[in-house]
Amino acid sequence: MDFKLTEDQQLIRDTARDFAQREIAPQAEEIDRSGAFPLDILRQMAGLGLMGLPIAEEYGGAGGDYTSYCLALEEITRACGSTGLTYEAHVSLGCMPIYYYGTEEQKQEYLPLLCSGESIGSFGLTEPEAGSDAGGTKTTAVLEDGEWVINGSKCFITNASYAKFLTITAVTDRDKGTRGISDIIVPTESPGFTVRAGYEKLGLHGSNTTELFFDGVRVPEKNLVGVRGEGYKQFLVVLDGGRIAIGAMGVGIAQACLDAALKYAKERCQFGRPIGKFQAIQFKLADMAMNIELARNMYLKAAWLKDTGQPYSLEANYAKLFGSEMATKAALEAIQIHGGYGYINEFPVGRYLRDSKLLEIGEGTSEVIRLVIARRLGL
Repeated sequence: MDFKLTEDQQLIRDTARDFAQREIAPQAEEIDRSGAFPLDILRQMAGLGLMGLPIAEEYGGAGGDYTSYCLALEEITRACGSTGLTYEAHVSLGCMPIYYYGTEEQKQEYLPLLCSGESIGSFGLTEPEAGSDAGGTKTTAVLEDGEWVINGSKCFITNASYAKFLTITAVTDRDKGTRGISDIIVPTESPGFTVRAGYEKLGLHGSNTTELFFDGVRVPEKNLVGVRGEGYKQFLVVLDGGRIAIGAMGVGIAQACLDAALKYAKERCQFGRPIGKFQAIQFKLADMAMNIELARNMYLKAAWLKDTGQPYSLEANYAKLFGSEMATKAALEAIQIHGGYGYINEFPVGRYLRDSKLLEIGEGTSEVIRLVIARRLGL
């Protein structure tokens, strides 16, 4: 077994780390405070080739592998959770449905816009009555005179305010259950399509979270992504890739927690010496470091399996579940190490806790992920 990253992977990781710490980290506190969408940062990331990192060069991407993307995502999220989630949703959810299942015409038309950052990627899946039960989609698309006529709504959709188009799920055959759900590309300027951003969130304030409303929206029949009725199967594959990425995000936030807690433990003195000299604090830091490395190894294994064409669904779920829950625990421990200072906004660890919690919810709650794993055990 060879755990060594390739030279290209190391270069991408180091480039992303340098950019994130130099350009993103100094803005993270203000992004969280103001809720400002990090559009300028995303444009710089596009200039570095990050926005289309795992997309083939023929479609405007950088031609990197999924492992490289996850390494970059870890570093971006380590600097700023809001920017990390924006990036993850752009690539994992915005680009991949079209990249995996789109026609050649769709790939040539839409992927260069995403890779260049001209449009930010977005995927409309969740609905008021279809969250964990994604098969319960109510939004409909009826074929009429060569056009899909779409009616319904979506909620908790990331990046839609900054997207020129997005892929959505809709019921195209009412009587076929999950086999009647399809994926369709919808330009956001389509008449009858409304994007509304008004959520007041616990964390990730710089991430754009929206509701979508479709009132007789009409798009060409050719905007169907893949085979009609296979949208459910398609988004399960998309979500598996996204779950690897969520694992990488968890590692990024947890690493930021360890960075902050370790620095504080070396500087804060009580009883005449730095608190890092006390065994109680050392144990917390040691556990954080151990769990971060375990989570990192898990997402890297899942990404490697994906890159090498091997089954990776189970490992993706392991990476997502462990990485997300580990990040929340790391944030709690970082706050505890900071004591009273951890409870005020002068220090970033409170932000890390608020940002990490979503990772246990988005792209499959911890409970749903455990169900997926249990089913793989034959239960």
